[in-house]
Amino acid sequence: MLFKISALAALVSSAVAHMAITSPCPRYSANGIDCPAVPAGESLDYSIKSPLGADEALCKHTTPYATPSATWTAGQSVTVSFQNDGAAHGGGHCQFSLSYDGGKTFVVVHEELQYCFFGTASSSNTAAILKYTFNLPTDLPSSDKAVFAWTWVNAIGNREFYMDCADVAIKGSSTSYTGKQMTIANHNGYPTIPEFSGDYTTGLSYYTNAPKITVTGSGSTSSGGSSSGNGSASSAASSSASPVGHTPSASSTASVPVPVYTTSSAAPAASSTPVAPVAPLPSTGCTHGVMQCNGTGYKVCVWGTWSAQINCGAKTACKQTSASAVICDWA
Repeated sequence: MLFKISALAALVSSAVAHMAITSPCPRYSANGIDCPAVPAGESLDYSIKSPLGADEALCKHTTPYATPSATWTAGQSVTVSFQNDGAAHGGGHCQFSLSYDGGKTFVVVHEELQYCFFGTASSSNTAAILKYTFNLPTDLPSSDKAVFAWTWVNAIGNREFYMDCADVAIKGSSTSYTGKQMTIANHNGYPTIPEFSGDYTTGLSYYTNAPKITVTGSGSTSSGGSSSGNGSASSAASSSASPVGHTPSASSTASVPVPVYTTSSAAPAASSTPVAPVAPLPSTGCTHGVMQCNGTGYKVCVWGTWSAQINCGAKTACKQTSASAVICDWA
């Protein structure tokens, strides 16, 4: 059995891939903390660190846990934790949001824009920050079936959109809450935010200019509003709000093939036939996106600098399949 890796993406939990939250436990996570039982007919997700596929639904998994991963109270301090073995791709824009309509629309409750995982500009693939603690808004409505989402647009690498969702219960103090609508980019039909290339204001306007939405504990969602706080519940149905993030173009209804990623994805390469071994890693200098086996693991070139050694899983060895892809095969 071959474990295919394409520039930091792996198909098993023992291999290093991208970033994913562990607490609150996201739906079907194989590495989450205090996870509820996986719903009948579903299975653990060992590729939870992969970005959303071109036609993949928001949250990746649309069937919620039967019980919440966490119970939070409006205004309390909460901590969101991430796995410690992921590729952070130089940081980027992260948002933390809540949905009261089953994951159709999300309102932002916290964000770490520009320098997520680092706190400053960085070309590193190793996150410096693996926990974010913030206060929930004091005027959130109550819900036993809210959906918490972490979303991320990476600064370096293929243009991708990452999203993990956790089922949570909210003990609220209001009938409605108004805040920024969650931003979606680099996903089918939505705007593309290019690589930052050192400019961490790239794509920032999509976040700062996001429209306001009002959510209620009953699950209704409406557009507009200028401030958060107590107020009458919206009479608009959830369908009256624009889709999550910025309105997609008409082309979003077209069938778009899932791309084969060459620098960061869980999608397998077209061929698993190994190619001839490559020369040993040079001590300095490399081409961005190149991967090379190095004993029982591999390294990745990030803007001219080799990453730290990334080890394959137990009893596996690294084999090269192309200049930008390796496999961890049984030794």
